[in-house]
Amino acid sequence: MLGLFSRALPRVARQGLAPGRQTALLRWMATKAVKLPSMGESITSGTVQSWLKKEGDFVRADEVVVVIESDKLSQEIRSPEAGVIAKLFAPIGKEINIGGELFSVDTDKQPPAGQPEAKAVPKSAPKAETSKTDSPKAVEVKSAPTAEAPMKVAARAVEEPKKAAPAAAKPAAPVTGERKETRERMSKMRQRIATRLKDAQNTAAMLTTFQDCDMSRAIELRNTYKDEFAKKHGVRLGYMSIFVKAAAYALKEYPIANAIIDGEEIVYRNYMDIAVAVATPTGLIVPVIRNCQSLSFSDVEKTIAYYGENAKTGQIPMEDMYGGTFTISNGGVYGSMMGTPIINPPQSSILGIHAIENRPVVRDDKIVARPMMYLALTYDHRILDGKNAVTFLKKIKLCVEDPSRLLLEL
Repeated sequence: MLGLFSRALPRVARQGLAPGRQTALLRWMATKAVKLPSMGESITSGTVQSWLKKEGDFVRADEVVVVIESDKLSQEIRSPEAGVIAKLFAPIGKEINIGGELFSVDTDKQPPAGQPEAKAVPKSAPKAETSKTDSPKAVEVKSAPTAEAPMKVAARAVEEPKKAAPAAAKPAAPVTGERKETRERMSKMRQRIATRLKDAQNTAAMLTTFQDCDMSRAIELRNTYKDEFAKKHGVRLGYMSIFVKAAAYALKEYPIANAIIDGEEIVYRNYMDIAVAVATPTGLIVPVIRNCQSLSFSDVEKTIAYYGENAKTGQIPMEDMYGGTFTISNGGVYGSMMGTPIINPPQSSILGIHAIENRPVVRDDKIVARPMMYLALTYDHRILDGKNAVTFLKKIKLCVEDPSRLLLEL
């Protein structure tokens, strides 16, 4: 940079620029504008979620300056070089196209002595709008009295039936405490989720079938080997790996559940890329575990743990969010007992697993308590008929109830 300035100075001097203009030119040459980079396939813009630096703050090379939110996930934008933030080009909530300028850094300036590190600028909370309730005003209408003879009044009282007393007026509900409404703009991710789910409802002929799953043997397997498993593989043994392997095995036996509709054709895949729903602070995402038919239980658990940690900070790579052939949604971790999941297009089916609860069941003509779970399979009836969907879900149930079937390929 200094070499560039030294070569530029003689040229500036030959042009006869005043010293003040020379200084301005050199400062302009030392200022780096940072633009919004590509954020993945089909993403054309992003919204400024929060600024971690403000104008005049010193920033180190590769230090995060701004967080940009797209319809898939949030991405941190870092400064390419050390310097002082010269200008912020967009306020919080502003939508920026790919390639648009975000901020500029003056690489010639050094941090002022004793300047504290800048803190993140919090997103301003939306203003609350207080709704007002006006009490209705009672309007009393008095009619003028009519003079009548006493005998006529008595005769009418005998001839006319007695009129019912008017119903009492409904009292106005008392307004106690503060009543308010707040508005908050939907995040890009939430807008994208809403669009995709509604598109799935409008396109697929969705139907859900259920199974009751006895988790006794899966729980026994986990309790027996969880300590040894964690010691050897460095990751805890959970139930999700059992469901992923059971689903991959069932998908291999029933390939129609792993297929998709493309125009007037059915596309079959011989690989099982299973998406696992993961919660983030801004919404639900479904990263994909590739080639589940070839992975071990430990491989599945390590991948799930990786996605779970990175989902909290929005660091899951974009390429891991595309191309799933089947999805598993675990509502049971939040206490859901039963539900009907929505297909993740263009997939043809999705498995919903729910909470484990001791319930009375009949075993050998005796009523006993067993840890039971409801399984729900939502499928596209355009490609899967009822027989295939029910037998596919039953195969998953049998593999979970007896995991040794996965080893013996039964």
